[in-house]
Amino acid sequence: MSLRQQQPIPPVPEDTARAARAAFRRGNPCLVLRDRPGAVFSDADFADLYPRLGQPAYAPWRLALVTILQFREGLSDRGAAEAV
Repeated sequence: MSLRQQQPIPPVPEDTARAARAAFRRGNPCLVLRDRPGAVFSDADFADLYPRLGQPAYAPWRLALVTILQFREGLSDRGAAEAV
């Protein structure tokens, strides 16, 4: 896997954000997590971990977010993969 280009975190679609706010009227830590990794994690921070050649990998920020959610939900690796 290679890190070909840095990928910015895309915005959450407005319909998705509206549905999440309606489902969690009092808020939810997972909703906050989606917005925070952009400031905490950057693809450049992980660039040295990827070889220069090979199939493009998922963006490191996305993998970090999945790992955080996996821990929060107490999921196994397989459970996290199925949840994604």
